[in-house]
Amino acid sequence: MHKKAERLKKMKPVAAGNLTEEQRVKLPPGQTLTEKFPILHEGEVPVYDMSEWTLRVFGEVEEERIFSYEDILSMKSVTLQTDIHCVTRWSKFDTVWEGVLFRDFLKELKVKPEAKYVMFHADPDYDTNVPIEDLLRDDVLLAYRFNGEPLTDKHGWPLRTVVPHRYFWKSAKWLRGIEFMAEDRPGFWERNGFHNEADPFKEQRFSGEALDIPEDEWTRKEFD
Repeated sequence: MHKKAERLKKMKPVAAGNLTEEQRVKLPPGQTLTEKFPILHEGEVPVYDMSEWTLRVFGEVEEERIFSYEDILSMKSVTLQTDIHCVTRWSKFDTVWEGVLFRDFLKELKVKPEAKYVMFHADPDYDTNVPIEDLLRDDVLLAYRFNGEPLTDKHGWPLRTVVPHRYFWKSAKWLRGIEFMAEDRPGFWERNGFHNEADPFKEQRFSGEALDIPEDEWTRKEFD
């Protein structure tokens, strides 16, 4: 059993920097604004042979589909700017991503009406659950570029999800499968002490008691 949720509860506060009024409004409670892009993940960074890489779509669909990377790149793309928020209490404003809107990706599929949830499956042995309704917004992506460049290995190349209105563990790096589900099911961190909904503005960090202790673990991690 992973103890990250318990460990995060015990971390010391991070001093808040000088923020403008606009930044204060945009920053969720308990977060610290940074211009860095911290690198946090479980397990080793995957190495891919792109001639063999695939994205599998399965579950509550009329037919299972397998997409190549070229298939994803050939779809209608968008570039958007959004803020992102990590449960380890850092936020980064105005990040720029390019990829396929999830709602546009859905047009390629025959999803059954009973499908209400999605489980994103990613390497290595990671998964996270999100309601389909959450994925129909105009800022939820299957992303392959960041700040005008291809994703780096450590930030999820070749494909990741970006679900910016939820804590960033819901934005799975190294995406390999999309499972449509009739019933909700907890993912990796949701099974290990993290909140199922993960709304940053409600501070839905953990599945246990409410917490008001800021977190500074990310300041000691590698970053871009």
